[in-house]
Amino acid sequence: MLERLKEIWLDAKQMRDERGLTLIELLVVVVILGIIAAIAVVAIGGLIENSRKDAVVSDAKQLVAAAKLYTSSNPIQPGETIKLGIKDNGNDIKEKAAVTTGTAAPREDSLAKYIDEMKDSLNSDKSYKSSYVVVKESQGKYTYTVTLLSDKASNTYFDGVASSALKRSTIEVN
Repeated sequence: MLERLKEIWLDAKQMRDERGLTLIELLVVVVILGIIAAIAVVAIGGLIENSRKDAVVSDAKQLVAAAKLYTSSNPIQPGETIKLGIKDNGNDIKEKAAVTTGTAAPREDSLAKYIDEMKDSLNSDKSYKSSYVVVKESQGKYTYTVTLLSDKASNTYFDGVASSALKRSTIEVN
């Protein structure tokens, strides 16, 4: 019994002497936390960039949806091509009062009443330089090609891209 008490006493004394962490142990913990933080920053940066690119793709798809709404209420003549959008080379596309056949090709009309304001999420939320869809009628089917260009020349989004090819991977940001 006395021996057992001595063992307990020695164990307790030893535990009192080892109260804190050594400098090496603290250094190892700090280095591990630093590595984890560095990995997290890189991963989060990529997520933010991808979400901004997804917003641009969403804007392009919104243009196509608005063009489809427009063409459902304003039929296109066989073989006709029209340009529908918000901006073309920095200038607003004006809304036409009435759709007339035989106007200069491609005919243009605004989608402003179908789309709220569109901002370039990859360029400080400025307006796009060009944001329009060219719709062509061929044998009763419509094809939609999207042009969505940034005001910033180094950013490449969509320039005459088919609506089926609107992907995040085609967007280039510098």
